[in-house]
Amino acid sequence: MNPNMMKQLQQMQSKMAKLQGELGEMTVTGTAGGGAVTVTANGHQKILSVAIEPETLEEGAELLADMVLAATNDALDKAREVAGQHMGQLTAGLGLPPGLI
Repeated sequence: MNPNMMKQLQQMQSKMAKLQGELGEMTVTGTAGGGAVTVTANGHQKILSVAIEPETLEEGAELLADMVLAATNDALDKAREVAGQHMGQLTAGLGLPPGLI
């Protein structure tokens, strides 16, 4: 392996480590029921918190479960989108095919 390529790989590893740290610090919010249920996740797709408006409890367990599920999926979709955007920035000048990393 030539020295220039080795240097590029080391830079990539450094950028990847920085990106992982940034993703862990980012938060996204998913909601359902017009804000009745709010779920917060980080860029690593880890759920950090769930908030339920008190009046939502009167809707019944099945509807509440549906709203929690919808808000969680919304938050995770947003977390994946943010991670994908950051990964795209990281791999942008490498000439790799999309989706390889």
